[in-house]
Amino acid sequence: MSNLNILLLLHSDFDQLPDDVPVSANIADIEEKKGFSNYYLFVIEVKVKGGGRYLIFRRYRQFYALHTKLEEKYGAESKNSPFTCTLPILPGKVYVGAKKEIAENRIPILNAYMKNLLCLPVWVLMDEEVRLFFYHSIFDSEQVPHRLRRLRPRTRRIKSISPQVPIFDRMAAPRAEALFDFSGTSKLELNFKKGDLIYLLSRVNKDWLEGTAGEATGIFPRAFVKIIKDLPQQEDTVNKVRCYYHDETMSTIRDISVEEDLSSIPSFRDLMELMRQEFDRDDIVLNYRDLDGDLIRLLCDEDIELMVSQSRNRPSQKHFFPWKLHITQKDDLGVYNTSTEIGATQIVREI
Repeated sequence: MSNLNILLLLHSDFDQLPDDVPVSANIADIEEKKGFSNYYLFVIEVKVKGGGRYLIFRRYRQFYALHTKLEEKYGAESKNSPFTCTLPILPGKVYVGAKKEIAENRIPILNAYMKNLLCLPVWVLMDEEVRLFFYHSIFDSEQVPHRLRRLRPRTRRIKSISPQVPIFDRMAAPRAEALFDFSGTSKLELNFKKGDLIYLLSRVNKDWLEGTAGEATGIFPRAFVKIIKDLPQQEDTVNKVRCYYHDETMSTIRDISVEEDLSSIPSFRDLMELMRQEFDRDDIVLNYRDLDGDLIRLLCDEDIELMVSQSRNRPSQKHFFPWKLHITQKDDLGVYNTSTEIGATQIVREI
């Protein structure tokens, strides 16, 4: 445990926590994303001790991974730390049912989980895993909050903090001037008057920005301001799978966009379903080229993992998965190398 954590443990005074420590986290909405299979992100409004707030976007599996690590470190039966506590209860995984309904039903339970988590001793709040979970990452800043239906009160009472003069150079900071008055329709939107100077924090999407005016921070429509100094350009975070489709007469290339991290490993089922939807065919099979350049048919999750493993050292284009798929007809066995000269025969099992 770091010296800072020990200091906080000994004195356990909330005032000693850094200003960027989260004190409140509430789910404002859910967002559907198209990955290898469709999934839902929880849109979470986070408020920090210093008075700031921002949105983070997390999948349920990230909650589950955080809880598992905290149980290993601080659970009642943990032997990995001299400090233990009673952790809040996290709802278990659900494998059957409509994904949207499952996500909606999890909202009040996850809100209670985060509230109880942020009320734990300060040495838990300062844990690296907790800090990373609530950290406003580049990924979070690039997401688009389509709706914000649910907002909850803060979990801790925050002291009023006197405004301080920023130490950054205001003339060098990205900023804009308000062209019109704007009154937000939700607590996350920034109110301002014509002529106000707004310091820009991030792009929400092509039509909305996040910024600070006076002592308030929020999002606002880009059309209401004149940019004086723009934010740096951000790169596209949508990644693509390169697919080669082979039929009896020709081969074509199609790049399929998915909202997944490049390190993600899809399940065989999700990948097959995605390709059937994209190519509108049920009689297809998935393949990849092995290190010898031969096509290998994918049949299960273990095959997917082998394909990903073999592709890790291969060069790839930016925002493209390093592995590539070859889509062939189920009954076309002529695409496989069955030569005995290489000392082995390709065995193809039926799906």
